[in-house]
Amino acid sequence: MATILVVDDELGIRALLSEILTDEGHTVELAENAAQARQVREMLRPDLVLLDIWMPDVDGVSLLKEWSAGGQLSMPVIMMSGHGTIDTAVEATKYGASAFLEKPITLQKLLRAVEQALVKPAQRLAAALQGARPDGHLPGGQPGSAGDGNAAPLHGLNSPLLPPAHEGPRAEQVFDLDRPLREARDAFEKSYFEFHLAQEGGSMTRVAEKTGLERTHLYRKLKQLGVDLSRNKRGAA
Repeated sequence: MATILVVDDELGIRALLSEILTDEGHTVELAENAAQARQVREMLRPDLVLLDIWMPDVDGVSLLKEWSAGGQLSMPVIMMSGHGTIDTAVEATKYGASAFLEKPITLQKLLRAVEQALVKPAQRLAAALQGARPDGHLPGGQPGSAGDGNAAPLHGLNSPLLPPAHEGPRAEQVFDLDRPLREARDAFEKSYFEFHLAQEGGSMTRVAEKTGLERTHLYRKLKQLGVDLSRNKRGAA
């Protein structure tokens, strides 16, 4: 779970992004101009900023330059624009932007950009190492290589660079069938949704896609079954 600052002068964009990111388990702060963005960044030190380029007072690229020049770019910044050009995207990247999203922003692109921006360099390396097969081969390449066939085999998937393995959610459950049908069905459905929530890190959006339910229907169903949503939020203990 991360603290994300959304900076956009359009109320509808702020509300939409806030809803999606909050649903993903993040804490979202909002700013409608550069002045508010400076204040929130100074007070909260967000983990990520979604920054609109075209704003009435100070544009997003200028604010990005300001943070970069002042040594305040301690967090990844994703630029957003409905009228962006390649030159604008290149300029933003030059001053430290980690990604550029063109409006209207699709759900998949937003979640992918946020997820990639929040991954630390060490975690990227660990993820790459975890991609090795048990025989020491990397997917699509020669032993221990990224495809050049010259590197030594990758040994030790228990490398200290890797996070400790945790047992994932169990796909198989044992149910007490000596009970009324409604109770047995509710117990199964509760376990079913808890399993998918755990697998998807608490993401209601992805659970809705996985289970084939509309998100509003899914919320009602989970509330009816008494599923504790707070413990499934990303980053929760």
